[in-house]
Amino acid sequence: MGKEKEMAKGLNRREALKVFSASATMLAFPHISFAKASDGFLEIITRPAKKEFDPETPASSELWTYNGNTPGPEIRIKRGERVKVRLINQLKEPTTIHWHGIRIDNKMDGVPDLTQRRVNEGETFEYDFIAPDAGTYWYHAHFQSWKQVARGLYGPLIIDEDTPLFDKDHDITLMMDDWRLDKEGKLDLNSLGALRDWSHAGRLGNWLTINGQSRPDFTLKTGEAYRLRLINASNARILRLNPNLPGAKIIAYDGQSLKQPQTELLSPLEIAPAQRVDLAITPTEQGTINLEEISSEEPLSFAQFTVSGNEQKPASLPVLTENSLPTPDLTSAKNLTLDMTGGAMGMMGKDGKMLEMVHKGKKLSREDIRKTKQVWAFNGVANLAKDPYFQADRNETITINVKNNTAFSHAIHMHGHHFQIIEHSAKKLEGENPWRDTFLIKRNETVKIAFVADNPGKWLLHCHMLEHAAAGMSTWFKVN
Repeated sequence: MGKEKEMAKGLNRREALKVFSASATMLAFPHISFAKASDGFLEIITRPAKKEFDPETPASSELWTYNGNTPGPEIRIKRGERVKVRLINQLKEPTTIHWHGIRIDNKMDGVPDLTQRRVNEGETFEYDFIAPDAGTYWYHAHFQSWKQVARGLYGPLIIDEDTPLFDKDHDITLMMDDWRLDKEGKLDLNSLGALRDWSHAGRLGNWLTINGQSRPDFTLKTGEAYRLRLINASNARILRLNPNLPGAKIIAYDGQSLKQPQTELLSPLEIAPAQRVDLAITPTEQGTINLEEISSEEPLSFAQFTVSGNEQKPASLPVLTENSLPTPDLTSAKNLTLDMTGGAMGMMGKDGKMLEMVHKGKKLSREDIRKTKQVWAFNGVANLAKDPYFQADRNETITINVKNNTAFSHAIHMHGHHFQIIEHSAKKLEGENPWRDTFLIKRNETVKIAFVADNPGKWLLHCHMLEHAAAGMSTWFKVN
């Protein structure tokens, strides 16, 4: 329970939050224009831009943005179409773009020094790939993500079905983030890279936004069906939501549609960093509905839906179509284990001695840990080793038994593939087994996942609490 309170800390700053007294009326994700080159590439420019968070404290923060905004432009195409993006870097440090959740060509995955070169100041890089699966995805910086995502480098990537199921007025992207502001209401840059964040729960903020806005107001009409695409772009905060949306149903996880809509996991609706959940709602009565974050002592309303129109029979929901993902064959699987260790309150073994961790081939001493900030490990290895965690033949089924022997929760993300959770120590798995690309594992839990390694290349596996990834919780595997 103590660690759950630690995760919630920060949202209790009511004097700073002031329940987001200003609001912005919005129907869908704000339109941000692309510069489109003559060769068909959409151009995304990374550059600084100013933003004021708190209207009662108009202090200006310098964010890092895609095309001058955060979130960056919503990229929306149909399943099977090409995404062609030219990244133009105007920051004074390198960057890359990772296309989160897409079963992508490996050389387009955006991991610096593993799948591509770093894109330095003044340089460009062209991403060109096919989007094979419909669903809710996103893109974000993958060089020093703990800093670049915290400063605003992310945006939504929406892949529509062959025939879009909802029109643009009924398909709403909600990109959620928590920011750490200082006493002046500015983005707290001095705390970026703090060892306490890296060794504890990660960088937790004290100011929530949706689509870059504080407490936006979305206008809905009675009797009409809507799709809400929830994306958690926070560095480390696990969002615990009370949607307060009558008749809401979960229709997709991490971009992958369910066979049948789900209602039993709605309150609280827990969304870890990098995870996505799609909801379908059909409001039947006029009024105001609040979307609340409920991990603090008091519920915090950080978005509202204003419903207008006369009472009428609700429209039926469109039938979603599943993406075609390969089914794991557990009878012939390669079975692996991933032990997660380290972090605050977790550096000592049962014998009272410090856990052995290796970084870049060297056993870490206390002084090494302090200097490198490598405080977490997978199977005793902190951060990317020269050799892969495992190798798999193409189309081989892999199971990974993940054990969380730390004092904190973690959001584990796999690049290039989707998996299914087949065992969970804390809950009985019943009903449909959804596909995911990121799963939440809490302290002392064990989660077993299964997937088919059908995408050749070098792929990252890491905690998406971004400070944890930088501080050691990153590894990689190779599909031959």
